[in-house]
Parts: sequence; structure tokens; C-alpha cells
Amino acid sequence: MDLQISVFLLFILFTAGHSLSCYECMSLTGSCADQKLKTCPSGSSKCMSVRTVRQDQITLEVMGKDCVVNCQSGSMNFGYSKLTTSCCNTDQCNAQDAPDPPTIPNGRKCYYCDGQTCSNTVSCLGTEDRCFNATATYERLSAVVKGCTSASICDPTSFIPALEGISCCEGNLCNGAQSVTQSFLFLCCSLLSYFLMH
Repeated sequence: MDLQISVFLLFILFTAGHSLSCYECMSLTGSCADQKLKTCPSGSSKCMSVRTVRQDQITLEVMGKDCVVNCQSGSMNFGYSKLTTSCCNTDQCNAQDAPDPPTIPNGRKCYYCDGQTCSNTVSCLGTEDRCFNATATYERLSAVVKGCTSASICDPTSFIPALEGISCCEGNLCNGAQSVTQSFLFLCCSLLSYFLMH
């Protein structure tokens, strides 16, 4: 009996001190070739890999990896940019880069904002089966954002703390069209800055 208690106490001692380890990197070239392994701070329970692709006159691709408190795997389509995440909860599980954004339309359409209006429509891709509304906040500035998302990302405790008040709905164009006055460039810079600074 004493041996069982001793083994149990040793097991607790060695497992209680274990911290999750994840890869960390930030790249503007779309690949994390120079990733480093780090021990996650207390409270982090998952490893994340994220890819953001923005296409207009030029293509900008940002890749990031890090420890996070919470995140969900899936994709978001902002109309002018796309974001994919891959989340896991074991040591060094984010060695692979986040997947490329989906490219196959699934028949759903949602509204998105371009800085002047939120009456633009975007075709949802892959697993993006919901429309969303949210507010992107960076420092003291905020902007309305809309688009398509995977159902998994609709969780309000999801991985993007820069997005507040996210609400999702099912059905074509269910996220409503409204005009906005915030700058399109502000939103892009805000999201990019968040991923570069965190």
C-alpha cells in the first residue's frame, strides 16, 4: 500500500511540473523556416499555427506559430484576406505550417466590409459554413468586420482576441449589410500588427 502511494505521489510530482512546448515563429514570406522551440507560459494549453493571406495588387502572406490559451482550427474569409489556423495540445505539435486557405466555393455567400461599405458579398470556401459579424479593435481604434468562417471559430473564446463580439449565423447573407466609415487599411494593419506583436 505504501509503495502505491509513493508511486502515485511521484507521478503527480513529475507530471504537475510539465509545461507544454510549442514552436514559435513569425514570417512575412509565408513559411516558418526559422522556427524555435519554446516552453509555454503558465496558462497556455494549446499550440497554434496561423496563416493569413491578403491578395489585391500584391499578395502578402503572414505565417505565425506560438503558444496560446485557447484556439480553434478552421478558416475565416474577410473578402480581401483569408486566415487559416491549426490548433493542437501536445508538445511540439505545431511543427507543420498552417494549411493554405481553402479555394473551393461551397455555395454559401456572406457580406464583408471594405472600409466604405459592408454590402460587398464574398463566396465562402471549404469549411466556412457560417457568416460572422465582429469588431476588430487595435489600441483605441475599432472597425466592423464581416465575412465567412468555420463553425469552430464562432466560439467567443476562440484564438483571435483582436476580434470582439463575434456573432455567427447560418444562411446566405445572414450577417446583414451596413455602411462603415473606418478605413480598410486600418483593419488590415490591425490584424497584421496583432499577429506580428503576439
